[in-house]
Formats: sequence, structure tokens, C-alpha cells
Amino acid sequence: MKVVIAGAGFGGLRLARALNNKPGFEVLLLDRFNYHQFQPLFYQVATAGLDASNISFPLRKIFQKSRNVRIRLTELKEIRPAEKKIITHNEEISYDVLVLATGTDTNFFGNEKLATHAFPMKSTVEALQIRHRLLQLFEQAHRITDPEEMQRVMNIVVVGGGPTGVEVSGALAEMKKYVLPRDYPELDFSKMNIYLLEGGSKPLAGMREESSRRSVNYLQKLGVQLLSNTLVKDYDGKDVELSDGKKIAAATVIWAAGIKGNIPNGIDKSLIARGNRIKTDRFCQVLGLPDVYAIGDLACMETAQYPHGHPQVAPAAIQQAELLAKNLRLLAGHKDRDRLREFVYRDKGSMATVGRNLAVVDMPKPRWSLGGFPAWLIWMGLHLMLILGVKNRFFVFMNWLYNYVTYDQHLRLIFREFGREQEGLRG
Repeated sequence: MKVVIAGAGFGGLRLARALNNKPGFEVLLLDRFNYHQFQPLFYQVATAGLDASNISFPLRKIFQKSRNVRIRLTELKEIRPAEKKIITHNEEISYDVLVLATGTDTNFFGNEKLATHAFPMKSTVEALQIRHRLLQLFEQAHRITDPEEMQRVMNIVVVGGGPTGVEVSGALAEMKKYVLPRDYPELDFSKMNIYLLEGGSKPLAGMREESSRRSVNYLQKLGVQLLSNTLVKDYDGKDVELSDGKKIAAATVIWAAGIKGNIPNGIDKSLIARGNRIKTDRFCQVLGLPDVYAIGDLACMETAQYPHGHPQVAPAAIQQAELLAKNLRLLAGHKDRDRLREFVYRDKGSMATVGRNLAVVDMPKPRWSLGGFPAWLIWMGLHLMLILGVKNRFFVFMNWLYNYVTYDQHLRLIFREFGREQEGLRG
């Protein structure tokens, strides 16, 4: 059975590893990058807390001893189910089974100006662009004489009060308090404002009320200005225009307000659900498309408990990959299809960190909500366990330990070609 897996995120990589060296399988793993990215820690790369290499792991190293898994650095453009083949940007590939695990990308909801000027954070490269942007602005700030322009540089707007928005806001607030005044003593960081804009009534709306309330207290303690029930109408690179007509002058806007599925051409529009997700049955198979499956953030499996699809989190993707691997092994062994298992999501809880000793954790069994230092320890321990590679875990732990003891980090580096103009930082 030739299995083509498009995407090496949490779901796609787990599926490839589950089929690794299993007899009867030929696996081809496609991805735009030659490394697996640990998305939950993008915000620490963006705020110079971790090096990009600490949360990235080469795909070919993972499968160095594999006899049946091969890697292709490419991007899926189109699928042709009737011909059982896919089209990438440089070749056509046939398959027996196709698994779509291409994940999601930033959703700017059709606003081209936002897409041009705001900074997303859905890849390691984008996280590095944010870090570069912030450091470069502060390096140039001492030359600014206009008070209005200086305030624009000192204002950072984070859009979206989910875990990513809350975590990056907290990390920026700690940089403002502990790091930036020592790096740039000529600048007055008491004038620096970090705004967190949330379209709903509260941050971390997907977590329990107690955790959401705690996160508000933690953000206020760190000095983050939380604006609830606030929608962004537009952004021209200088001023954020809100839906109520007000404006916030800001040179940097970090967009964490929405995601949409990366759907290739060839999927019928009737199979696309809200959020640009692909409808699947309980076996992760795309509705009406034999031998085509979708897992992870891209999949929308409607159940009684999750009528709009499962949460777009790593545990759901990993569990779907594990189930699909078992079912594919049954199919490869020509077992009765009645033995195939349906997917049942096991909620292992949710968590978010706001800052040093400040985190929130919702546990399903027992039904507890933890906050503060105990939750922070749980958050760190779980993320260390999920990172690939002993070396990466060691370096992440040592970085965290060094930062905890010294209130500092030495990763604030700007790499650029000498003499190159730096204004087009996203180019």
C-alpha cells in the first residue's frame, strides 16, 4: 500500500512514524519544510526566548533508519481522486491512500491590507520575522525625534485572545519589564504599551470560566492592556482602525485572530466546512472520496459532542493519526472492514501560559482548573515531553532555566546582509 501523507505537522508526522518499517507499506511524506515545527513555542522564538533550532527537528533525521518512509520537499497543489494521483509544484505522484494533513494558515478574512502589514505567526520563519521586526525597530528608535512616531514604535498590538495571543502578549510584557530597559537604556519603556485585542467578551474563551478569569488577572498584573469585544477593521502599517472607529497607533501588529485550512485544489466545495476544513466521516475519510483521508486541523468530523468538528489542537491530530494507522494496517492485511474503529476524541485538557509562574490548566478528569506556579510547571513539563529529540529538550530546558535564574536571554540577534535596507522586513 502506497501511502502519501501531505504535511509533516503533529498529525502527518505521527502517522508516518506509526507506519515506519511496517511491512506492506510504502510511505511518502511531503512538506514545504524539511523539518517538523513545534508550533506551541513559536511565540518564544518571536520574543527571543528560544532559538528556532530548539523547536525544529529535521525530518530526514527522524527517518534515517527507515526502510519504507521517504521525504519530499514540495508543496501539494492539486489532488485528482479519479486518477488516484496528486500534483505538486514539480511532479505528479500516484497513491493508493492519500492523507491530507496540511494543517492551517493565518486567516485575515479577506482583508488584503491586514495581510500585507500585520505579522502572522504560523511558522518558524514568521516567528523569526516578528523577532527581527521588534529588535530592528528598537535599534532605530533612538533616531526618532517625533513624539507621535516614537509612541507608534512603542505600541505593540496583538490581535486574538486565544492561547497564542495571550502567550505572546505575556512574553512581550516580560521583555518590557526585565530585558528591554537594560538593552536600550536610552529609551523610555514606561511609555511602551502592549494591547491585546479580543473580539469576544473574554480571552481564552475555549477554556473554563475560572481559567479565563485568571488569565485576565495575570495579563493585568503584567501590564497588558486587554480590550475585549474589540474587532479590528483595518491596518495600514501605522494605525490600527477598530470597528468602533477608534484608532491605535502601532508600528507592529501580531495577528493571532484566525486560522483557515490549507485545502488543495481538487476538493469539491460541498466538502468544505466552516473555517475552510474538509468534511470527513468517523474513520477520517473525506466524504465521498475513497482512499482519501484528512486529519488534524484540516479535518472537520462532525459528532454529537463536536458538531462543528474537533478542537484544532495537537492532541486531536495525534489521536486521529494513531487511529488511522491502525485502520490502514487492518486494510493492508485485508481484514474485514467491520473491524475498523471509529474515531473518539479523548480530551486531555487545555492550557496556556501567561508569564513567569503564571499559567492556567484545565484538566478533564478530575475536573480541575489550576493556576499560577503549579499550572506553570505542568505546562513546561508537558511541552518538554512533546518536543522531538533529546538534544532539543535539553536545550529548551537549559534556556528556560537560564532565563528563570537571570531574567534574561542572549538570543536577541539580528542576522542580515551588511548594507541591505531593512525597512521591508517581511520581504
